[in-house]
Amino acid sequence: MKDYTKVGNLLNAREMEGSSVEAALSVSASSIRITDVTQDGDTLTFAITSQKLNISAGVCVFRTYEDFDWLQQSLFLQENVPGIQGIIFPPLPSKALPSQLNMQTKALKQLGFLALGQDWQSYCKAMEIYLQQVATHPTLCKCKALDSFLINLESPGKQRGKKGILNRLSQAVEEMRKESHKDVDDFFQNERRKNTNLATLSKVATEKLLDVVMTEQKLALACGHFSTSLHLCVNQDNAVAVAFSKVCLKLSDVIEAVKRNFEKVANNNLSTLGLGLDLESRYQEAEKEMLFRRTCKLIELETVKRNAEKAKPPKREVMEEIQKASEKEFNLISSVSKQEIERFHNSRVLVLRNFLIEWCEQQLNTAKECAELYSQHLEACRNLYSE
Repeated sequence: MKDYTKVGNLLNAREMEGSSVEAALSVSASSIRITDVTQDGDTLTFAITSQKLNISAGVCVFRTYEDFDWLQQSLFLQENVPGIQGIIFPPLPSKALPSQLNMQTKALKQLGFLALGQDWQSYCKAMEIYLQQVATHPTLCKCKALDSFLINLESPGKQRGKKGILNRLSQAVEEMRKESHKDVDDFFQNERRKNTNLATLSKVATEKLLDVVMTEQKLALACGHFSTSLHLCVNQDNAVAVAFSKVCLKLSDVIEAVKRNFEKVANNNLSTLGLGLDLESRYQEAEKEMLFRRTCKLIELETVKRNAEKAKPPKREVMEEIQKASEKEFNLISSVSKQEIERFHNSRVLVLRNFLIEWCEQQLNTAKECAELYSQHLEACRNLYSE
């Protein structure tokens, strides 16, 4: 499977020193790979390999999506980490259900590009990038759950907490009520506005490219049917029929070449630019969640201030202490948030540039191969008519 470690590294490069990151893990962050995936009913099991630090021994563990979800929840619940709510958490892809292969529309709506490709290859790449992003994050890499996830043979998924639908509905209602709250800091007010625009644009760009890829796949399928149908025209009854059959067979070869070109172009779009746009879209949503958490803390602080102002003398001292503690926490979250936003903006440009470069290189190579093949078919057609 392709090496996407540089993507995880770039997303955190500005605030990361390789030695300090790896010191927080018992494995090398750059060695983390998803090397295989197996399917058992609706369950996908990922084989995750990594290299132990300072020794040559490698580690291989098997994890399901529930284990990934446990890891993500463990990262969220690090209440002892100062300013944890200001972190832009690497976005975990949605759960894939193999049975959705029979419900393509639903699968595409949930996973987008990650639902395409053979043997869940694109999905595995996205999950691998997620692990590398967590492992190279200067704060999240210190979480003990990450080390446990990567080296313990026993699955940690049984320890995961469940999120009820009522909690999700309550959060959605709260978000609608608070997301329009004006910020006291112009930096964050502008960032929220830019994030809203970029989240919308990246989602639209992802959906448009997805339409292109699906159209290319449909054209490849149609070319395959056309190429096969041309073989039905083969007839050896007389000289005219034999000559016509030769033309049909040669045209079938040409259409088959067109089919393979559509397949390669679609696969290039999927594995490079498509994967990059999908990552960009999910990361914009992750930043939006971080900004929303900070807005909630801002509203909480403003409520505490109002209560302190209204408090009667016997309780005022206590309320003022609560206000100071809330201000300290909010200022720390804001400080962490600014660092995370700066890191995110610097790295996302590099990541998208790398995906674009790889996309251009692959499409150029495919175009050269296709042009050479078409030249061969053209020469064969000339020879056919010269006979």
